[in-house]
Amino acid sequence: MKFQIPRNEMLKGLQAVIGVVERRQTMPILSNLLLKASKDGLTLAGTDLELELVTRVPASIKQEGATTVPARKLFDICRGLPEDADIKCELKDQRMTLSSGRSRFILSTLNAEEFPFLEDVKENKSISVPKHALKQLLDRTHFAMAHQDVRYYLNGLLLVVRKDRMRAVATDGHRLALCDATGSLPVTEELQVIVPRKAITELQRLLEPNDEEVKLSFSSNHLQVSLGDTQFTTKLIDGRFPDYEKVIPSTGDKRLTGDRELIRLALSRTAILSNEKFRGVRLSIKDNKLKLQAQNPEHEEAEEELEVTYDGEPIEIGFNVTYLMDALSGLESESFTLDLTGPDASGLIKEKGSDACQYVVMPMRL
Repeated sequence: MKFQIPRNEMLKGLQAVIGVVERRQTMPILSNLLLKASKDGLTLAGTDLELELVTRVPASIKQEGATTVPARKLFDICRGLPEDADIKCELKDQRMTLSSGRSRFILSTLNAEEFPFLEDVKENKSISVPKHALKQLLDRTHFAMAHQDVRYYLNGLLLVVRKDRMRAVATDGHRLALCDATGSLPVTEELQVIVPRKAITELQRLLEPNDEEVKLSFSSNHLQVSLGDTQFTTKLIDGRFPDYEKVIPSTGDKRLTGDRELIRLALSRTAILSNEKFRGVRLSIKDNKLKLQAQNPEHEEAEEELEVTYDGEPIEIGFNVTYLMDALSGLESESFTLDLTGPDASGLIKEKGSDACQYVVMPMRL
C-alpha cells in the first residue's frame, strides 16, 4: 500500500470520521481508523460498533491496499504539518511510514480484515431533505435529550417522518422540545425512529447549513445518511418513545409575550446567583411586568424586572433557568409566548404566531 495526498485533503477526511473514535476502547481496533487505497482514491472509516463514518478523499495511489492506524495519532500528525504540505504514506512490514518534507513518522498498524464494519443497511424507506432543514431540526431540539437515563429510549432523539413534515422530538422527562420542518415527503404511513445521542451530535457536526439534499435511508434497526463523499450509519435505539403529544399542554389562560433575547439575557444574569444544583428561578408576572428572582444557599440574591405583555391573572411559578434559556435559544423570532395554566402545571414556550417549534418545561417548587 502506497499513496501520496495533500495534507489538507487528508485532514478534511480525518475530521469527517475522527469524532466516532472514543479515546478509551475495550477493543484496540476501535482506536484505529481504516485506510483503504484504491483506484477511486483513499477511503477512511471509523466505528464504535454503534456508529460508523466512512468518507473518501482524492489521493495519488501508487499501490492499492488497506490497513488500520491509530486514529488520534494520525490526526494530530496531520494537523501539526504545514498547510501546503504533501504526505507520502507507505505500508511495509505491518508499519505505516508517513513522510512530509523533513518529517517522518512510523505508526503501528492492525490488520484491515479485523476492522468491524456495521452490517449492510437493508433499506426499507429513503427520503431526501435539504441539509439546512435537517440541521435546524436537530439544533433546535437536541438539548432536551436525556443523559444516561435508565429509560434508555430518552437518551436519543425521535425523528418522525410524515408525508407533509419531518419532526424532531427530545425529552428528558422534565422538559420537551419539538420542532417541525414542513415539506412533501414520499411516505404513505408515519415513520418513527429513535437516534442515539452520540449519532445526533456527530450528525450536527457533519451537516452544513446549505440547500444541498441529504439522503436518509431507514431500515428496521439502522439509519444511514449520505452526505456527498461521507456516509454516516448508526444503529437505532430499540424502544417505544413516550406519547409526546399528550405532554404538550393546551393553550393556557395566562399568556406572556416578550422580547426573546432581552429575557434570555436577563435569565442568564439571574442564573449566576441561582442554586448551582437545582438552578431554580422564580417568575412573578402581573400588570405587564415580569420579575425574575433567584437565590442560593449562601443567601445571595438576584432580581430582574422586565416589561412584557401579559394576559391573565397574576401568577408566581418556578422553573429550571437552564431549561428556559435553552428553549429561548432554540427559537429564532424576536418575540415569544409563554402559556401557563397554574403554578403547578407545565409552561409552553413558542415563537409568537407559530407552532413550528414548541418547548414544554415542567415547573419547580421553590
